[in-house]
Amino acid sequence: MHNTGIPYNDPSGDRLRAWLGLERDVFYDEARVSIIPMGFCFPGYDEAGADKPPRPECVRAWHDRLFAAAPRFELVLVIGGYAHRYHLKGRNRKSVSETVQAWKDYGPIHIPLPHPSWRNNAWLKKNPWFESELLPHLRARVADLLS
Repeated sequence: MHNTGIPYNDPSGDRLRAWLGLERDVFYDEARVSIIPMGFCFPGYDEAGADKPPRPECVRAWHDRLFAAAPRFELVLVIGGYAHRYHLKGRNRKSVSETVQAWKDYGPIHIPLPHPSWRNNAWLKKNPWFESELLPHLRARVADLLS
């Protein structure tokens, strides 16, 4: 993704599109889907190889302004812990797992998700309810909004 400038243009994007039930052309149709990163700038990696937190100055400069100026979104997928804390504004739980498991508490606009990274394969295996309960709801909601 960093080489092409296209968000989710990697295996994480393949997984996210599968979660949503969307083909690539629909996912990247700007008239139908908005992809809004937390900071609009890649913060780099920490010592463990994980993404560093979004840089606060980037969040303020881009994310806050965009959401203030944008029309009201009918669905906001809140992907990952940083996004959970920002968008759910104190309503998120102690962990990503707890927040995602409480997904019904945030609807109908917000649906918290784990990041679709391969690094979360173990999480997905430990939480089969995600695939059996949340994903069918998510796919149906996305299909309804895009129809």
